[in-house]
Amino acid sequence: MAEETRWYSLRVISGKEKKIKAYIELELQRKKWLDFVPQVLVPSEKVYKIRNGKKVILDRNILPGYILIEALPSKFSGEIIQAITNVPNVIHFLGRGNPTPMRQSEANRMLGKVDESQEVGESMLEPFIVGETIKIIDGPFNDFVGDIKEVNEEKKKLKVIVKIFGRGTEVELNFMQVEKQ
Repeated sequence: MAEETRWYSLRVISGKEKKIKAYIELELQRKKWLDFVPQVLVPSEKVYKIRNGKKVILDRNILPGYILIEALPSKFSGEIIQAITNVPNVIHFLGRGNPTPMRQSEANRMLGKVDESQEVGESMLEPFIVGETIKIIDGPFNDFVGDIKEVNEEKKKLKVIVKIFGRGTEVELNFMQVEKQ
């Protein structure tokens, strides 16, 4: 029966996760250990922000300061652990010199969150909130200011109350036509 891989948690300097991941993968490839350590993962999710009326997609780290490493427990020992912990900006494994694998349920939860984020598309980093004041930056109501009455996250639309000639008028706009005040 083939051995099951397990996930290990590696503590690293926050903000350097992607660089460390690339370095570890390079090291594993160089030493031909990819069969023993099939995956190095920075748990992240896709989010978006609206900057200057444009949708900007970002990868947001779910677990800042951590990298998840999938490995075969029987092969994951001395030399491999040493090579990974000697990478610059790596602090230590959970379990220090004798890495403790994550419980399968924990690993599944973390990986599930990453998978869900890939499927769902992106969620907004700074969501619009009912009652919030926004400025319209596109369309016939350009430069008007209004208050959000309703947010439809699925359709990416807002119902906004805009004062026209002193009376509140409801207009429907998409997320790209407005910006936060």
